[in-house]
Amino acid sequence: MSTWRELLGRQHRASMVVMAGGVALFAINVYLTTSLLPSAVADIGGEDLYAWTMTVFLVVSVISSMLVSRWLSKIGARTSYVIALSLFAAGTVVAGASPTMTVMLVGRALQGFGAGLLGGLGFSVVRLVLPPHLWQRSIALMSAMWGVGNFVGPVVGGFFAQIHFWRGAFVLLAAFAFGLIALTLRALPADGLRIDGDGRSVPWASLALLTAAVGAISVASLLDGTTMWILVAAAVLLGAVFLGWERRASSTILPSMTYRGASPLRWIYLAIVVLAAVSTVETFLPLFGQQLGGLGPLAAGFLGAAISWGWTVSSIASSGIESDWGRRAVRLGGPIVLGGGLVAYGFLQMNNPSIGVIVAWYGVLFVSGCGIGMAMAHWFTAGLRVTDDPAEAAQASAGLNTTQLIANACGSALAGLLVAVGGPDMVGSAKTLSFGFAALAFVGIAIALREFAVDRRRQATI
Repeated sequence: MSTWRELLGRQHRASMVVMAGGVALFAINVYLTTSLLPSAVADIGGEDLYAWTMTVFLVVSVISSMLVSRWLSKIGARTSYVIALSLFAAGTVVAGASPTMTVMLVGRALQGFGAGLLGGLGFSVVRLVLPPHLWQRSIALMSAMWGVGNFVGPVVGGFFAQIHFWRGAFVLLAAFAFGLIALTLRALPADGLRIDGDGRSVPWASLALLTAAVGAISVASLLDGTTMWILVAAAVLLGAVFLGWERRASSTILPSMTYRGASPLRWIYLAIVVLAAVSTVETFLPLFGQQLGGLGPLAAGFLGAAISWGWTVSSIASSGIESDWGRRAVRLGGPIVLGGGLVAYGFLQMNNPSIGVIVAWYGVLFVSGCGIGMAMAHWFTAGLRVTDDPAEAAQASAGLNTTQLIANACGSALAGLLVAVGGPDMVGSAKTLSFGFAALAFVGIAIALREFAVDRRRQATI
């Protein structure tokens, strides 16, 4: 029976702070940058490149996340963390000092490379530094860091934007990264903590197809009429080609067992895709709060934070569930709670809402966040337990982070598309996004049931 006292005790505390801190750094950066960009654009220009600041970051993050198992086999955990944090810190400094948006994109690319490594390292190194009975709580803690980032990022970013010193937020973020470097050098051993070699080459063809599909959806969200739907169709086609190529290619973005054999890994990844993609609904919540509810920027920002609070609270609260039945229950219940909360939020969208309706917004969004938190950590742990082979386990663990990054990129693009389809009326946009993402969340129910059936058959053959 694992306990928080054991996980955060003297033996594991420092390494746990490094792993959770790396994920927190990644998450805080995502939401902090989003809140700072309007101020940065007003200062240095480059409004036409606004959307690329997130696209570049996410695409480079996906690429670097696939290098995690390779780096762990060649240079070990400590050196990998130091390099990842150094790249992130360098990118943060460049972004904070950028005189133009072009230079900002260079900084965002460096940040993305370091961040993709940080996210993947956390879920891979946990197998090396912690005993199996502590994996569930450690994954819950790292998963909760996304909720923390969704809260801390906008608050810190909003504060520096409010005092007209957006560059100061990047200074603070870089200082956080340098602090983690110092802790890493103390917490992780100089040698050891390596995995068996990963001989796969970088799957450039798969990356090109995936990037093109996400790009097509992103551009479609900025257009309307026939052109928009042509790009949507192109994105779907590119996605299908991507999956077909991955099934046959010798080098793939996700581990080969995802596409072959009776492994439940493909269903685990799909479940994470659903939860991570739906979580991007928070991107537009502040906009709805200001436009429909007449809320100020800070109060509207807390609509997204309500999802984060639910995510964090339920992730920690459900981390002690260790029975097979209990784990299945929260993995199945998560999309039900998430979808139900978004349906309620959609029905509550209206012009000039009363105070009671606005309060209800926060409540149902908190419930939605609980659905993400209660399921996400347990799906990640299921991915860690899917194989006992060290090399395959490292690839599967790194794939968890890659899957989440892909889902975030696709989810952000899909959210923009749904808002555009529901427009130009803001109530229509809010309802379309809410009900559309609720439908996607409910797909997670079928995925969970399918994974349960596949896993039972696999266990029966062992």
